[in-house]
Amino acid sequence: MLTIIGCGNLNRCDDGVGVIIAQHLQQYFSEHLYPNVRVYDCGTAGMEVMFQARGTQELIILDASATGSEPGAIFKVPSSELEALPEPSYNLHDFRWDNALAVGRKIFKDDFPEDVTVYLIEAESLDFGLELSPVVERSAEKVFREIINSLDSKK
Repeated sequence: MLTIIGCGNLNRCDDGVGVIIAQHLQQYFSEHLYPNVRVYDCGTAGMEVMFQARGTQELIILDASATGSEPGAIFKVPSSELEALPEPSYNLHDFRWDNALAVGRKIFKDDFPEDVTVYLIEAESLDFGLELSPVVERSAEKVFREIINSLDSKK
C-alpha cells in the first residue's frame, strides 16, 4: 500500500502546492484504477499525517519549502533527513508533518512506513492568496507526472 499525503495552506499562495497536487491525484485516481494507492489532503494537520501514514508500506509527502532556493525548485528527499521530534508544546498547531514522521515511528513502530519520500517545491510567494505562482504550478505538474509515471512503471 502506498499513501500520498499533501500538506500546506491553500490560503497562502504557493504554500498550498502539496494539497493541490494531492487533489489532482485524487481526481486522477477517481478516473484511473490504482487499488493500492491512497491519497489524503492533510492541510496543516501534523497529527492527521501521523494517523493516515500508519499501516502503509510506502509514504510520499508533498509540501512547499521556503529555503531561499530558486522558486519552483523540486527537492526529492528521504524522510530521514527531515524527521524532527517536536519541541514540547501544548499547541497541536506546532506539530508538523516532520514531527509526525518522527513521533509516528516511535509510537507505531513496525506499523509505520520505513519507505518515506518527501517532495518539496520551493515557494515563490507565501502571501495570502489562492493561486499558485506560474513557476510553482509548472513544478507541481512535474511532480504529479513523476508520481503517475512511477506508479505506471510498477504495474
